[in-house]
Amino acid sequence: MKAISILSGGLDSTVATVKFAEKYDIHAITFDYGQRSAMMEIEASKIISKTYGFKHHVIKLPWLGKLGGSALTTKNRIPKPTMDELESDVAKETARMVWVPGRNLVFTSIGAAYADAIDARAIIVGWDKEEARTFPDNSWRFLRAFNKLLEVGVLADVKVEAPLINYTKKEIVEEGHRLKAPLEVTYSCYEGGRLHCGLCESCMRRKRAFKFAGIEDPTVYKF
Repeated sequence: MKAISILSGGLDSTVATVKFAEKYDIHAITFDYGQRSAMMEIEASKIISKTYGFKHHVIKLPWLGKLGGSALTTKNRIPKPTMDELESDVAKETARMVWVPGRNLVFTSIGAAYADAIDARAIIVGWDKEEARTFPDNSWRFLRAFNKLLEVGVLADVKVEAPLINYTKKEIVEEGHRLKAPLEVTYSCYEGGRLHCGLCESCMRRKRAFKFAGIEDPTVYKF
């Protein structure tokens, strides 16, 4: 059976995809929508795909990055909350600063088109409980609604598989460690440098996840 993976090369999408590596013939898709980290995400995704024998495709969506003025796709300041602020109202504000309008809606719709074209049975995504608190397109509600849409929107018998939907980042690190996923290859930084900056919200969540899991963090941080 075939599956489409929406693979950014980050912790979440990598662990979610590796969970299905033995079940499906996976076609991984990585999107370049003008984000600062595009080059590093593509590089990580290529390595991960090669490691597991996934077919890998890069899709450019330059128009998406021009919508909304996200700090991920503009020269606007990348928010740098402290670890303590990740569970406060500050996180809601920083989420708005990096929000790319309709990103997961667009990504998953393209994944559905690919699935329909090759008669795939699943679209694998890395949506998780922790990010659903500030990003609605990571939530159970979004997952249920999209799968309902797939029942009438495509010919293929396909559904979105979000195996980490109830996981925190700590639990994702633990699951990745159990699966022996190449966590050292994954890339999470919003800044897009060769090294993780260690200060942006995504880096802070990554740092915290390894710390809380009690698992050595293989990431090299600039700060």
